Amino acid sequence: MKIKKFSGLLYCFIFLLLSAGNLSAQTTRESLEKKRVELRNEIRRINELRSSNKQKERSVLSQVEDLDQQIRSTENLIKVTNQQANLLTNQINANTNKISRLREELEQLKQDYARMIEKSYKSKSSQSRIMFLLSSENFLQAYKRLQYMKQYTNYRKQQGDEIKVRTEELQELNADLADQKEAKDALIAENRQTRTQLEKNKKAQQDLMQNIRSKEGEFAAQIRQKQQEINKIDAQIEKMIRESIAKSNEESGSTERNVYELTPAAKALAADFVKNKGRLPWPVRSGVVTSRFGRQPHPVVKSISINNNGVNIDTDSGGKARAVFNGTVSEVQVLKGANKAVMVRHGDYITIYDNLEKVYVKRGDVVSTGQELGAVATSRTSGKTTLHFLIYKNMQKMDPADWILEM
Repeated sequence: MKIKKFSGLLYCFIFLLLSAGNLSAQTTRESLEKKRVELRNEIRRINELRSSNKQKERSVLSQVEDLDQQIRSTENLIKVTNQQANLLTNQINANTNKISRLREELEQLKQDYARMIEKSYKSKSSQSRIMFLLSSENFLQAYKRLQYMKQYTNYRKQQGDEIKVRTEELQELNADLADQKEAKDALIAENRQTRTQLEKNKKAQQDLMQNIRSKEGEFAAQIRQKQQEINKIDAQIEKMIRESIAKSNEESGSTERNVYELTPAAKALAADFVKNKGRLPWPVRSGVVTSRFGRQPHPVVKSISINNNGVNIDTDSGGKARAVFNGTVSEVQVLKGANKAVMVRHGDYITIYDNLEKVYVKRGDVVSTGQELGAVATSRTSGKTTLHFLIYKNMQKMDPADWILEM
């Protein structure tokens, strides 16, 4: 009895392990497919942005930066597609082995069933069954023989049902296997095309890089000058934040200049903002992050480091900046060298939307998630429409990628 109970528990455990494995594989497959679609959309947006800027006068440096962004996205796409193909290969191998086992089990079931039918046929006459019962030594034996006959009939029916179930399972697995092989072939074909495009982009980048190497000192000076301009804009933004904190606290009777004094309502709003960390919507309808948060080597001239207190997002011409969360417009200012900036307060958290040519809100306006705040400016020299987006907690800089969904 104990052995049967243990066997039952063991089968349940194995079933749960197999179910968990299938669920995990399904989740991984869906996650990779989602990532692949995102990367394809990103590459498409980069292509569209590059195409719209081809007719404009752009520096060699700007062209190489665009190509570098596209190359990195394409390499990521190839990596994800390879992962999908490898996952499908593993699933195909697992299904092939399972099909082999099912065929063996099905063949054994059919043989057992055939022997059972043959035996039943030999003793199928009602006279044989009656004689089997009448030859019992007593009533109890006759009852047991009757029960045996019923169980035998039921078992035969179960065997037939089992054969039907296994046959359907085998057919389903064969269909899945065909679909998986077709999906894998499609991924391999897509990867082949993607690699061809990647090689073209790398060749174009190498040609441009030869020009840059011959004038590396000149380009390094341009990058340093651009970083200085960025530093000045960042200094203006931090001054704007500090003044906003001081102004808000002064109204509540506090002299604190670096941290907001929060009302209960402001504390609740900040708490809601934190609860949505990693799930906030993008500040533009569609776009590509071209410069990430923090200090990193320049993508072209590696000897130079660049720093960004937020992120730069290239979007479509005429693109609109949108609030990423409910809040109140605390400042609208014109920043020297960066057009206009809108600052939205969410308790003691702040989101800043910089480089706007038009602004649709004013100080004191209450805004909701997704509301348009202004039109993003397009550079006359590069032809790019770029939003500079920042997140602060009081005076502390935050990486927007930690807050915005799938940035």
